[in-house]
Amino acid sequence: MFDSHCHPQMTQYDKDREEVIKRALYEGVSMICVGTDLETSRQAIELAQKTEGLPAQAGMWASVGLHPNDNLGEKFNPKEYEALLKMPKVVAMGEIGLDYYRTPDSKNQEFQKKRFEEQLDLAVGVDMPVILHSRDSAKGSTGRVHDDMMAILKNNLPLKFGVAHSFTGSMEDAKKYLELGFHLGFNGIITFARQYDEIVREVPLERILLETDAPFLTPEPYRRKRNEPAYVVEVAKKLAELKNVSLEEVIIQTTKNAENLFGINFSTD
Repeated sequence: MFDSHCHPQMTQYDKDREEVIKRALYEGVSMICVGTDLETSRQAIELAQKTEGLPAQAGMWASVGLHPNDNLGEKFNPKEYEALLKMPKVVAMGEIGLDYYRTPDSKNQEFQKKRFEEQLDLAVGVDMPVILHSRDSAKGSTGRVHDDMMAILKNNLPLKFGVAHSFTGSMEDAKKYLELGFHLGFNGIITFARQYDEIVREVPLERILLETDAPFLTPEPYRRKRNEPAYVVEVAKKLAELKNVSLEEVIIQTTKNAENLFGINFSTD
């Protein structure tokens, strides 16, 4: 299996990080350790490089990016991020995007848009896919943040595509991402929130990635506990149930999707 989005470098794992990672890797779960600012991006790369020498089918890779909720507190230096993007084991720019839930002020939202465009430009320059974060305002209409994301993405083509991480938009939003060539990432939310069942059924399996977003969004039956990459199997099980296909088919196809999107060759990496 492939957990396309997790954060094992975060402080929630300070007491047992090595055990959590080993538990996932030795259960056959590969993962992308996703950066959210300059420091966590560096930590993600360090963790990913430590897995070199393990069986290729059980490895870790990294992504580099400045999360929209962190970019108000960090001065963005494109050269520093570009240097990280060129390091071994780095396969994507992210997570980057827009978050109107924690940033309700319109002035700060405009700043997020500008920073998002700067990072997309960097991703295009280094020819890397992007991992997108998008969360709407608590009081906003459904799809508002996705409309802004879509407008910015269309203005920054050619882009080497990517994934809409933790997708919680509408079916119409889903279709727009798919039309642009993006994948959709589903995590533990689909194990306990029924409003996304029809979207999961309709989106082609060839365009879906499994993810945990660990330590957040813990799936059933582990809710109210800290999430971890090994729990991605619960997301796979729910996908198989909703799509009425075998668990094996879900695992094989979503792993292939991750391999193709992020340029990972399990036979050689």
